[in-house]
Amino acid sequence: MRVIAGTARGIPLLPPHKSLPIRPTLDRVRESLFSILGTRIEGGRFLDLFAGTGAHGIEALSRGAAEAVFVDGDARALKLVRDNLVKTRLERGAVCLKLRLPAQLPALRGPFAVAFADPPYEFDDYSGLLAGLSEHHLLAEGGLFVLEHARKNSPPEAQGILLRTRQAHYGDTTLSFYEVSAPPL
Repeated sequence: MRVIAGTARGIPLLPPHKSLPIRPTLDRVRESLFSILGTRIEGGRFLDLFAGTGAHGIEALSRGAAEAVFVDGDARALKLVRDNLVKTRLERGAVCLKLRLPAQLPALRGPFAVAFADPPYEFDDYSGLLAGLSEHHLLAEGGLFVLEHARKNSPPEAQGILLRTRQAHYGDTTLSFYEVSAPPL
């Protein structure tokens, strides 16, 4: 695992300890994701849910995001995120929060230009996750939510103000893209 582009390009990230239930996203999937996101990242706020190693939020900061908020329910994962932020010198603009997801989504303050979630493949509350993002207006108008999941899993096509507009498949991994279908109230 490494930072793919931007100010921290090429810096290797610390891997998760074997005792942590973290499944890091392959570099090629992350590279494809950020290629699709393009300039949406620059100057915006990025939300990294189920942050794990922090690779997605760190990639966003490296590519010019103004802020990245890292959320994970495991304190050990958040320590790994902080260690990776120090290693990449991207601590400025980073916020780490220990929250249970999706139950504690209301604790977050949006809006975010992009939100990304990579829950464990056995996670089955996609509706709750999408509903929380939608109901608490965590995405900006024109915002994007990207959900990484096992290809065999089927998250809803729409939930609240979020509408799935695209899917990209990489072997057993799928990225589902959701856009705000109506402006938040």
